[in-house]
Amino acid sequence: MTKARVFKDVETERERLKSMAQQIWETPELGLHEEESMQILVTRLEEEGFDVEIELGGMPTAFVASYGSGDPVVGILGEYDALPDLSQKVKSEHDPVEEGTPGHGCGHNLFGVAGVGGAIGVKRAIERGDIDGTIEFYGCPAEETLVGKVFMARDGAFDHLDAAITWHPGTLNTPTLDRSLALDSIQFTFEGVSAHAAASPESGRSALDAVELLNAGVEYMREHISEKARVHYVITNGGDAPNVVPAEATVWYYVRAPTRSEVERISDWLTDIAEAASMMTQTDVNHRYVTGCWDYLPNHTVTDIIWETMQELGDVGYSADDRAFAADLTETISDHQIEASLEDVPEEYVEEIRNASLYDEPVPPHAEGEVGGGSTEVGDVSWITPTGQFRAATWAVGTPAHTWQATAANGDFGKKGAVYAAKVLGGTAYALLENPSIVERANEEFHEVTGDQRYQSPLPPNIEPPFDLTAK
Repeated sequence: MTKARVFKDVETERERLKSMAQQIWETPELGLHEEESMQILVTRLEEEGFDVEIELGGMPTAFVASYGSGDPVVGILGEYDALPDLSQKVKSEHDPVEEGTPGHGCGHNLFGVAGVGGAIGVKRAIERGDIDGTIEFYGCPAEETLVGKVFMARDGAFDHLDAAITWHPGTLNTPTLDRSLALDSIQFTFEGVSAHAAASPESGRSALDAVELLNAGVEYMREHISEKARVHYVITNGGDAPNVVPAEATVWYYVRAPTRSEVERISDWLTDIAEAASMMTQTDVNHRYVTGCWDYLPNHTVTDIIWETMQELGDVGYSADDRAFAADLTETISDHQIEASLEDVPEEYVEEIRNASLYDEPVPPHAEGEVGGGSTEVGDVSWITPTGQFRAATWAVGTPAHTWQATAANGDFGKKGAVYAAKVLGGTAYALLENPSIVERANEEFHEVTGDQRYQSPLPPNIEPPFDLTAK
């Protein structure tokens, strides 16, 4: 028996998977509030005979669906949260469905659906007796705020896995070997004393002054952090009127770095600066640790199986109409963005990709050892169990994530890319379950690379998921 039967089983789900992706695209929900999106996935998994456990990590929209028994246990990760203010029709010009409302600009309407499709393909192989073991699909909410998998990991959701696989929408079909940045998300709220800014400024203590001193201190700190580290912030509350000394002000920081240890060092320094700003302005400061995540640790053994599976599948099979719409979208993307998307691509592929509007041939793993500019809580899973991930070509060449162009593609030809991703996920999981020796090699590699370093949750004790950050 080969992966081909899994591919065929996923193919029988094509129209249903595309319909599910469309439903989620039409009802975009922000992180930790993805009730309808989650239910679409859960309903299909229950219909297929999976056992489903809901509300993992204290989050009502987090779940795991399991089928089979015994080892190996392979997990497929999926996401389904949308982004604020990215509503967009399926058009090649910016035209929101409803101004100011969420949209699927990162392709998570495709993400979770593909995982369900892959899990169903593997489930049917287990059901037939072709392979032994357990397949699990993890419904992971709130990836955009780097919350879901971190809280699930804290509660041990992934501890029993022998391997995990996942994917993300993108502009190429390619396994992922580059690292991501670890992150801390922290809010500082200063409490001062309100006063009339002109009549009695001496009786006031400005919380906004404290925020500005904190921000100034961080600018001096930047000289002493590594080149790949990133510290950025936004003032979420700075007062209401110029003639009133602000009694309260809040600034929200992201601290990123290539390693968890460096993030923690910078965050400690940031906290010291906040305390100093409080002393300088005679205000009080409260720290709120929102969330944090680890850097992504790619497992080469699992990644190799992903690449083998992609090679067996070939391209997505986009139509002339798909390519024409992608070409229209490409016209709205700057040359700079297109060139930036090609920076780490193997040289022999660059020109062909540059001249295409939609490139769906598999591209070998690349950018090994490189550190990307973003963060993902897939990183947390990758420090718990051997993890492999890939990108699938669901967007026009050069499309940046979190844009209206991505939203438009995710509601159109990207759904075909999601079916392709489902086959890659299903075929890879099948290979791992069929060959426990591969799983053993993946775990040997994992322990060799991690050494004495063990995953520890970045979350402080008793912290709860930040439901207020994405309130409806």
